[in-house]
Amino acid sequence: MKKKFKLEDLDCANCAAKMEDAIKKIPGVNDASVSFMTQKMSIDAEDAKFDEIMKEVVAVCAKVEPDCKILF
Repeated sequence: MKKKFKLEDLDCANCAAKMEDAIKKIPGVNDASVSFMTQKMSIDAEDAKFDEIMKEVVAVCAKVEPDCKILF
């Protein structure tokens, strides 16, 4: 399943790259991209575990960029 999300308060391109790398390491994630320019994130992950994976994504993003919010 591939989904796109809007991001709010992502401050720099370096943080976006760190978030993308961390998300790609989560088990069950096939691919991910985080764009600082468009303030968007897309995640391609296993359908059955998608909600569980998104909880980990939120936690990972909060570690890298505490002010950044993922808008569902």
